[in-house]
Amino acid sequence: MINTLTRIREAFDAAGVTGWLHAVDIDSGAEVNAGSDHPVVTASVHKLCLLVALHELAVEGRVDLTEQAECLPTDRSSGPIGIAAMLDPVRMSLRDAAYLMMAVSDNAAAGLLLDRIGLDAVNATTSRLGLHHTHATHTFRQLLATIREDAGPGGAQALADPYVIARLRSLDPTRTNRSTPRDMTRLLSAVWRDEACTPEHCAAIRRLLGLQVWPHRMASGFPFDDIHVSGKTGSLPTVRNEVGVIEYPDGGRYAVAVFTRAANTAATLPLADAVIGTTARIAVDALRTL
Repeated sequence: MINTLTRIREAFDAAGVTGWLHAVDIDSGAEVNAGSDHPVVTASVHKLCLLVALHELAVEGRVDLTEQAECLPTDRSSGPIGIAAMLDPVRMSLRDAAYLMMAVSDNAAAGLLLDRIGLDAVNATTSRLGLHHTHATHTFRQLLATIREDAGPGGAQALADPYVIARLRSLDPTRTNRSTPRDMTRLLSAVWRDEACTPEHCAAIRRLLGLQVWPHRMASGFPFDDIHVSGKTGSLPTVRNEVGVIEYPDGGRYAVAVFTRAANTAATLPLADAVIGTTARIAVDALRTL
């Protein structure tokens, strides 16, 4: 296992990032720990917590997932994809909004759901599941607002400045939505073991995680037709994350959480994206040899 941790650290270093990883065999409990209890900024990974909270409320009969909600252009969180990029009023069910939130990380769809259930419900769910280091401080709309405020008059261009990056509240786990890699693998394991809520609703959550469209992070480490990767990414300036479950045809299933922070402020860093898949593969390969 020492060699595994060395390879993971070397991969992070080669990609120019600081990284934290936890991987666990969902059935045996065997784990790879590379900073798994370090506080991390979740970014859009926290949408997984929102999704589980939504389904928990549905189990309790407090939310109907087929309920229709309207999202007006003036009420939307900003973003280049999904509802956020649309020009006209949109009306859809809560479960379809959840699909957009997970498949393409649609901030406006997440905002629609948070308007319906609130941050308190999300935090109540993570607390119930024993995720004691996981907390939602901001809605995604509020999170983006802190970035605009902290960037100042320079706008998005200022985010290339390391001094501006250093003052962003959104990058400080004590002042924004946060978790640890271990908390996230615990949540994923609960979903895959049908413990997060009822089996029917856990299956619905797994389905949405399996529909994520981004192949450039965790999935890049498992480029095989018979290995299934389900996950949720998260991105902020210098931050690239993904949590997910890797399922092998022999029945092996592994929850993995990788959180990274780059020194380079560039918006596009292919090596930083790819190292999430690389380190996830190193960890899973190690678990499969135990």
